[in-house]
Amino acid sequence: MEQLIAPEGLANVIVADTEIGDVRGDEGFYHYREFSAIDLARTRTFEEVWYLFVHGEPPDDAHLDAFRSATAPLRDLPDELGSLLRTAALLGDARDTLAGLRTVLSAAGPATGARPLWDSDAATTRLDTLRVAALTPTILSAIHRIRSGEEPVAPDPDLSVAANWLYQLSGRRPDPRHARAVEQYLIATIDHGFNASTFTARVIASTGADVYAAVCGALGAFSGPLHGGAPDRALDALDEIARHGDATAWAREQIAARRRIMGFGHAVYRTRDPRSELLRSIALELGGPVVEQAVDVEQKVTAVLAQAHPDQPRYANVEFYAGVVMDACGVPRSMFTPTFAVSRVVGWCANIAEQARSRKIIRPRARYVGPPPRVVGDR
Repeated sequence: MEQLIAPEGLANVIVADTEIGDVRGDEGFYHYREFSAIDLARTRTFEEVWYLFVHGEPPDDAHLDAFRSATAPLRDLPDELGSLLRTAALLGDARDTLAGLRTVLSAAGPATGARPLWDSDAATTRLDTLRVAALTPTILSAIHRIRSGEEPVAPDPDLSVAANWLYQLSGRRPDPRHARAVEQYLIATIDHGFNASTFTARVIASTGADVYAAVCGALGAFSGPLHGGAPDRALDALDEIARHGDATAWAREQIAARRRIMGFGHAVYRTRDPRSELLRSIALELGGPVVEQAVDVEQKVTAVLAQAHPDQPRYANVEFYAGVVMDACGVPRSMFTPTFAVSRVVGWCANIAEQARSRKIIRPRARYVGPPPRVVGDR
């Protein structure tokens, strides 16, 4: 029987059917259900889009109010996890915030009575996914504040997800403009096709494990610098360019040294990243010297990349302006990637719930390319 060999990285390989959304890289377009993700980010609240991911359709006012009332109490961390939270916060440094989240979420599963997906009905799975998504910002902000020598801030049920996230980080009520800017970023990054972390979540869910296990696995994949760990690195590059003094020369030096320019290029998009376009417009509304520098650098680096790779244009991706927007809104640089996780966990949970409806484990094969196996008796 002839065996088909998948391309490296499973590029363009269809591995499942989904009703959650799609990314059309050649068109520079992606959608949640049947709605343009960028349109949703421009016109809806995070809670409305979260509801869409959970229930498959936008809410009316009554359903939205009920959803907010149901999810706000789920932000509270169970008391028995308080000591573990402090232990996780004091291990490592700011780069290990996602590792701390994984540690606490692993314990939150049994603490909240989570059952394996294999043994759960749809309602139970839905509750588990809502609780994981609601707990994530509480855990992340608490880890950040403890590491900063401050006490965690209890969630405010009267604040939106985005405003509450900024409140729990700083302890201060956020500027409404900043809360809305972060909210639009969160909406735009909830889901983005079968990326590495989403696929990881679905593989774990296919085994029948619980929601927390699947999310923790997704977080492990997400922490890599080629995936979720890039927004702060893109802003680091802006700092490096400022010290260098010449963005064009700096970009040429990176290319000559075969170093990747963080914040540019994407595995799927062959045109401009629509998320970057949205975030650029948000950054321009917020204004400031960092925004002005970012726009200038984007133009110059894009031009250098076009000269170096005329057949493969590379534009600013979501990470480039994500860091700029979060910086303008007062989010500490060490919390850029965790902010990304606050939104993406909603997408992971939608994929986990969808995968749970299948009773088939994901079990691909690998092609063996090592030395021929030895026959019994060979020396």
